[in-house]
Amino acid sequence: MIEKVNPKHPDKVADRIAGAIVDIAYRTEQNPKIAVEVLIGHGVCHVVIETTADLDTREITSAVRRIAGNVSPDIMIVPQDKHLTANQEHGFRCGDNGIFKGMPLTLEQKVLSNIARNIYEKYPYDGKYILECSRLIICQSNADREELKAMYPNAEINPLGDWTGGTDVDTGATNRKLGSDMADSVTGGGLHGKDISKADVSVNIYAFLKAQETGKPVELCCAIGDDTIDGIPYSDIVKTAREYIRSVGGFEKFAEWGLF
Repeated sequence: MIEKVNPKHPDKVADRIAGAIVDIAYRTEQNPKIAVEVLIGHGVCHVVIETTADLDTREITSAVRRIAGNVSPDIMIVPQDKHLTANQEHGFRCGDNGIFKGMPLTLEQKVLSNIARNIYEKYPYDGKYILECSRLIICQSNADREELKAMYPNAEINPLGDWTGGTDVDTGATNRKLGSDMADSVTGGGLHGKDISKADVSVNIYAFLKAQETGKPVELCCAIGDDTIDGIPYSDIVKTAREYIRSVGGFEKFAEWGLF
């Protein structure tokens, strides 16, 4: 059983905005430290940023409106805590306490991910999809029900009828759709809105990729300040995460669909 939401779901809009701001920080510094929280809905976008980077609110406002449309940004930027910043002064060390899990994707999860992407190509609007064995539920806004029925004859489509969706109907918050982004790999840490020194980003990516490579579950834990995880230097885990983020086109692109 798995649920996917597409990049126009309000929670994913929030994730994408957070990712875009992290991208901005990386254009400003080589290794910025940043954490972003976004709450968006009904014409307003609240953004709280803790960072070492010198960010321009005009660039952030532009990113918010590019992704979310004509909303009013409420932006707060504060320095990252000095103790957290000092933790990384002499090289990459684990940026938080946490437990992390990587799980191989099931065929069902891969199938739904493909379905979600195929529908989004035709209908780039707020949508949510569930697959439970043979039961496929498609909730797609701004869509022609008969066209969807032709594409997926056995699916349950928009059970309550047509709908419009988006942030004028619903609110969105960062890291609220981790099940959609990580499937069975979900633990406590959020993927989006943070730099790669943060374990929530780097160790989650590392554990997920290792699980796909080995076909076996991966379970890891770390304490803030650890310089070795899973028997390898934390800097190598950060390098793996950096290469993965680059391969998908940056943090904003990563936020669109998550890890699968």
